Parts: sequence; C-alpha cells; structure tokens
Amino acid sequence: MASIFTRIINGELPAYKVAEDDKHLAFLDIQPVSLGHVLVIPKKETDYLFSLSESELCELMLFARKVAKRMKKAIDCSRISVTVIGLEVPHAHIHLIPINTMDDCNFSRPKLNVEHAQLQAIADKINAVN
Repeated sequence: MASIFTRIINGELPAYKVAEDDKHLAFLDIQPVSLGHVLVIPKKETDYLFSLSESELCELMLFARKVAKRMKKAIDCSRISVTVIGLEVPHAHIHLIPINTMDDCNFSRPKLNVEHAQLQAIADKINAVN
C-alpha cells in the first residue's frame, strides 16, 4: 500500500507544495511543531532514509538545503533546523523547522492547529522566494 507521501506525490491527496523537482518534493506539514514546518521527501518510496543510495541521499540533502535557504528568506526565524525521525510515515523524509529557540522543534509538545488560509499564505510566501 502506498504511503501517505506517495499519495501526495501522485496527486491523490492535496499538499501545500513549496518546492519540487523530478526526484523530490517539499511541502508544509499540516500538523507543524512550528509555523512553516516543511517535509522534504524523495519521490521514490523508500521507508528508511539510510536505505537510499549514497547519491540519492546526497541529492535529497542538497534539495533540502535549497528549500531551507528559501524558507529562511521567507520566514522570520533565527535558523532552519533539520530533523530526521522517520517513524511517523513509512517513507523517508526530512523535517525543516523554522526556529528561534530549541523548544520550537520539540516534537513532544502538542502540534499546532493551523487554518488552511494561513498554511496557504506560508506556502505562497516561500514559493515567492527565488
């Protein structure tokens, strides 16, 4: 059965996309730990990040870097943190999280409930950055 991320890639489920190329997709987390929280995924369905080939992992990280740089320009924050947990969805993914304090990337606190309009506005802001 396809992961929820594969269903997003295939257009079966909607997403607030902020970047895409032939091999990767970046979109807003709809249950973020911080406003602007982005998930970066390979389009190839792979359960575990370190199951990717060396070149695939490097390409994914370089794609994530491009996204993080655009996020930093679009979102008022001190840094973009990078986190890999990999237990929530059986599809390799990287969390890019805008932070001002360490608590901004604390996954043990309740997730934010963000309205559609606010998510769309954040995606639009990131997409406007070249």
